[in-house]
Amino acid sequence: MSVPKNVYWFEVLLLASLTLDCISVAFQDRTLDPEMSAGVVAAANTIAAALIMLLTYLVWLAAHGRKKWARAVLTASLVFSVVSLAQIIGANGLEAGLWIDIVSSALTAAGIYLSYTGDARGWFTA
Repeated sequence: MSVPKNVYWFEVLLLASLTLDCISVAFQDRTLDPEMSAGVVAAANTIAAALIMLLTYLVWLAAHGRKKWARAVLTASLVFSVVSLAQIIGANGLEAGLWIDIVSSALTAAGIYLSYTGDARGWFTA
C-alpha cells in the first residue's frame, strides 16, 4: 500500500527537521569550563544522538507503521520544543544559532499539521 501524499510530506518535513537538529548539535559550543567536564559534554552528545534516533524511529512508525500514538508523541515533542525555544529566546534573546532551531521547529510544525489533515486522516484511523 502506498503512503498518502500528506503522510509522505509529513515524513519528509520531519526528517528534514531532524537533519537540521543533527547540524545544530554538531555545531554546539563545547567549550570546557569548570562546571562542565569532558564527560558531561560526551554524555550530552550521546543523549542528543539517541533522542534524534528515537524521533527518527517514531517518524517511521507514524508514516509507515500507521501508529497514531507515535504521531501523538511527535506532537508532544514539538510542543515541548517550542516551549523550550521560547524560554531560551526570552532569556538570551534571538541569537544567530537559534535560527536553525526555529526553522527546524517550523518544519516539524508543518509536518505535524499535514499528518492531521487531508488524506492522512484515513491513514491513521484505518
